[in-house]
Amino acid sequence: MLASPPPAPADAAGSRGAATGQLAGKAAVITGAARGIGRACAVAYARAGAELLLTDIGHDLAGVPYPLGNADQLAHTARLCQELAPTAAVVTAEADVRDLDAVREVVDGALDRFGRIDILLNNAGIAAPSGKTVQDITPSEWELMLDVDVSGAWRMIRAAGSAMAAQRAGSIINVSSTAGLVGYRHFAGYVTAKHALIGLTKSAALDFAPFGVRVNALCPGSVRDDGAAEGRMLSEIARSLEVPVAEHEETFVAAQPMNRLIEPEDVAGAALWLGSDGSRQVTGSTVTVDGGFTSR
Repeated sequence: MLASPPPAPADAAGSRGAATGQLAGKAAVITGAARGIGRACAVAYARAGAELLLTDIGHDLAGVPYPLGNADQLAHTARLCQELAPTAAVVTAEADVRDLDAVREVVDGALDRFGRIDILLNNAGIAAPSGKTVQDITPSEWELMLDVDVSGAWRMIRAAGSAMAAQRAGSIINVSSTAGLVGYRHFAGYVTAKHALIGLTKSAALDFAPFGVRVNALCPGSVRDDGAAEGRMLSEIARSLEVPVAEHEETFVAAQPMNRLIEPEDVAGAALWLGSDGSRQVTGSTVTVDGGFTSR
C-alpha cells in the first residue's frame, strides 16, 4: 500500500531551497530509500523536481546482523522530500526486493500514481553477512547476499522494464560499489554480488538500448555514515573487518587518494546526472564516485 507523508509546513520549501527543475516532469522509484545513500538521492531528486515513490524493507532481516531501514526512517525521508517539493507527489511503500509480488506492487503503484516511471534507482542492498573467508561462508549467507544485492535489482528491472520500453524512455541506475570492480578480503559474497550487478547492468543496457532505455551502474567508494542521512554501511563494514568503530573513518581515509571519505551527497550528485537528460547518451557505463580509489 502506498502512503504519503504529512503536508509540509508552508515555509518549508523556502527554508530548504526551491526545486531546480532538472528532473521536472519525471517520476522516479528509489529502493533502499529509508536512509544513507538512498535518502540522499531521494532528497536530490526532490530538489530537482521529480515525483517520487520511495521504498524500503521497513524491518530487520534474519541473517543480517545490523538494523535495516525502518518505517519511521522511510517516512522521514519522504517528509524531507515533500518539504523540498511541496507540490510534487511523494509516496512510500514498504517492500522486500526478494519478493517478486511485492516488487510488482511497487511498480504497479508507481504507474497508477504517476502514469509512467522515468527513473529506477536500485539502491537496496546489504553489506553483511560478511567478514569471513570464502570457505567459511554458509550457503544461507551466500544466497541471502546474492538474493538482495543482485537478484533484488533484477526483480525491479524485470517489473519496471516493460513500462519503460513501452514509453521508449527511461533511466535505470544500479548502485554497485567499488567492490564491484576490485576484490576485498573476507567479503566474497558482497564482492560477487556487486560484480554481478555490473554484469547485469551491461547486459540490460544492450537489451533495452533499442527502446531508448538506459542502464548504468554507480560505484561509490567509502561513504561516510552521515548522521543526517542515518547511514551505517561503513561502520558495518568496519565491524565485519574488526576495525574499532572509533577508528574506522581514519582507517578508510588512509586508503583514499583524495584523503577524505565520500559524502552521500557526492553519490546523489552522480545519480542525479544519470537520471537526467544530460546523460541521455550514457548507457552500459560504470560511474565511480570513489575519490580515485580504483584508479590505483
